[in-house]
Amino acid sequence: MLFRRGSKESRPGLRPRPRTGGHGRLAPARPARLLAVAVALGCAGGLLSPATAAPAPSTAQEGSAHVRSLVDRMTLDEKLSFVHWTAGPEDGPLARGVGYLPGVPRLGIPSLQVSDGPTGIRLNGTRATTLPTPTALAATFDDGLAREYGEVLGHEGRALGQDVVLAPMVNIIRVPHGGRNFETFSEDPLVTSRTAAAEIEGIQSQGLMATVKHFAGNNQETDRFTVDAAIDEQTLHEVELPAFQAAVDAGAAAVMCSYNKVNGAHSCGNDHLLRSVLRDQWDFKGWVMSDWLATHATTDLTKGLDQELGLEMGKPTDPVPDSKYFGAALKAAVQDGTVPETALDTAVTRIVGRMERFGLLATTAPARPVRDTAAGRATAREIAENGAVLLRNTTTGDRPALPLTGTAGTDLAVIGDSAKRPKVSGLGSAHVVPDAAAAPVDVLRERAGANATVTYEPGIDRLGGPLSADSLSPAFTNGKQLDAGGDRQFYQGTLTVPADGDYRIGMRVDGGMATLQIDGQAPVYAADSFSDTTSVPMKLTRGTHQVTMSGWAWPDRPLEVDLTWVTPQQAAADFDRAVAAAAAAETAVVFAQDEGSEGYDRPSLSLPDGQDRLIAAVAEANPNTVVVLNTGSSVLMPWLDDTAAVLQMWYPGQEGAQATAALLYGDANPGGKLTQTFPAAEDAHPMAGHPERFPGVNGEQEYSEGVHVGHRWYDQQGVQPLFAFGHGLSYTSFAYRNLAVERTATGAAVRVTVRNTGDRTGKEVVQVYLGASAETDVPQPVRKLAGYTKVTLAPGQEKRVTVPVGARALQYWDTARDAWQPAPGARAVQVGSSSADIRLTGRLAP
Repeated sequence: MLFRRGSKESRPGLRPRPRTGGHGRLAPARPARLLAVAVALGCAGGLLSPATAAPAPSTAQEGSAHVRSLVDRMTLDEKLSFVHWTAGPEDGPLARGVGYLPGVPRLGIPSLQVSDGPTGIRLNGTRATTLPTPTALAATFDDGLAREYGEVLGHEGRALGQDVVLAPMVNIIRVPHGGRNFETFSEDPLVTSRTAAAEIEGIQSQGLMATVKHFAGNNQETDRFTVDAAIDEQTLHEVELPAFQAAVDAGAAAVMCSYNKVNGAHSCGNDHLLRSVLRDQWDFKGWVMSDWLATHATTDLTKGLDQELGLEMGKPTDPVPDSKYFGAALKAAVQDGTVPETALDTAVTRIVGRMERFGLLATTAPARPVRDTAAGRATAREIAENGAVLLRNTTTGDRPALPLTGTAGTDLAVIGDSAKRPKVSGLGSAHVVPDAAAAPVDVLRERAGANATVTYEPGIDRLGGPLSADSLSPAFTNGKQLDAGGDRQFYQGTLTVPADGDYRIGMRVDGGMATLQIDGQAPVYAADSFSDTTSVPMKLTRGTHQVTMSGWAWPDRPLEVDLTWVTPQQAAADFDRAVAAAAAAETAVVFAQDEGSEGYDRPSLSLPDGQDRLIAAVAEANPNTVVVLNTGSSVLMPWLDDTAAVLQMWYPGQEGAQATAALLYGDANPGGKLTQTFPAAEDAHPMAGHPERFPGVNGEQEYSEGVHVGHRWYDQQGVQPLFAFGHGLSYTSFAYRNLAVERTATGAAVRVTVRNTGDRTGKEVVQVYLGASAETDVPQPVRKLAGYTKVTLAPGQEKRVTVPVGARALQYWDTARDAWQPAPGARAVQVGSSSADIRLTGRLAP
């Protein structure tokens, strides 16, 4: 969730577990205080749902006898306290989370608190392990690492006083521009399903309850509060819903419904999704909570929604308001019979039932562990290294550009703002403040050695330096502006601009929120709940301009604000110095980033802020240019052919600098693979030329591509991407041979021998693609990913690898029967290192 004031935006130490294979930009206004939000718990199991027009089921159908007894003994007000979240106590960790339930102490039911996810435990004013983004996790193609990721979340959440985390997000990457693509896993339903299930198992193994979100069709940020996602049933069940079902099967404690509508009905009041699918088809026993202020009526309680999330907050010192629908309004609806009390009983029973399942109703509550920061750091680095994708690596003579060796690794020009100010995560409710995050240039300098020459130039500086007294009058002193709990204007003055041009205004905020206005225009917002820095380009004219700054501070700490700027003259000088530094070095390493964020979609797939121009100029000056991408999703690369190598690090978390250096120097071998296709052009992807698909027309977005999402669309249309799904290079090489395919009782088995033919130990992701059935006329992908496994091989080593293909991969959703049906007949089988690098082909017999 992203919270806006008064609006909808607003291995030691870990429990044993089974093992099987920034910078901000223009930020929206933040709420005065992050409060109640939270989540539900549940596990796979059977809940009977009422028929569409019937009253809610009785509590006899829900929960244990003990839980039903507790609910029977509750007053109406006590029941209501479970179905809407509020703010926690003013002091301590409860005040820093996003939601609080008071519990019923007289019945031995404790309070609950919840934090945002999914890249770490996000608590205001609290540092935590910042893990690589889920796109990086998914790129490992490693269920074991997904469990470890979840274990860190689970352990830290419990240690930091939380009971529930709002993670993972499993919406399919459908729109390449999607602002929250970095928070989810893949364009492919199989990868998303497996990664999500393993992460949930890890989270809940530590006693923290997981919440899978956003159910369903929340694949874009544009108009997310109002847009209607028109999705045919086959596409819904084959593309968007599989990961949610996998989460339910993994025992996810809660499901969060989304803002958008699905086929005409709000997701949080969508009887078909919340009852027919979630309860009847999947047998979900947990509870459903709304996204922030995504509840629309008290009667949503009778349509499958169990809990309202979100309060319309004002200033930090304002009284905590009641929830809009599931507080006093629901009480009145129950009392006048509009909503049956049995519906309320059912919701409360589901919530308390999950508390019982996690041991929270026991006489002695589960002990909370102590944070294990060392284990968190180790996992963060391991995933950053394994999720990195080597996109390009050219060879000059017999020497590849990477890994860096000899003088190529000791004479470096390191360029890019994110080389100095590490880009560890995206923005919005997923923004976690790390315990620490080293600057990549510092780690590279240390790795290069004492005798190396490593220079640094930003090329494009997003923050710049303080404004002088000549520029801003009266002078503005960076640092503390308001005492704890303060809320007022703290600066008014005059900005003198020396010349017309493009300027960049930077703000760093700690302890609350600040706004800056120039000549009364739209304000620039910065808030530590969103990102600690904001950087906004502005066209300013020569002369004087009126400046005001206002803000508020959290109740427990002061507001600090630093104001900086970059003038056109400085920007030009920075650019020229970077190109000169690249020309003087043997190797240029350019760090580039995008700005994935909740709340808005990227306006284009190009790198922002002129970074494409900078990379092109650096590569022209030095053909041995290595580009390190810190992006949350796919980007265009008009400079690609002029570079020596490209390493995709995603938003790599707090250990990103160490992981990047290890990969660049060959201390670690890249093994990640793309879980999303990178388009070759702005007009060459599934949404291009189809405004009805994205961003939608007249409030509706049509999934008219049907089941052909992501790499399936490129196959269907014959469009060549920049980088294909599953692509990823290594510092070694692999050979495939001896393919065998057979049907099994659970689907099929694909066996292949893989050999490491290089001179380094490496990891290979063996990918199995299944062709369409010729004996059914329902829409089918030309081919789909049907299975994969990851194998580690030493130089010269070979292994016989078996890739299971589940029964679901051999089925299709029959809309007329409202059920899965087998797709009969023989199927083509392709096995390879990516969807574009097929090594062997075979046939699955009927």
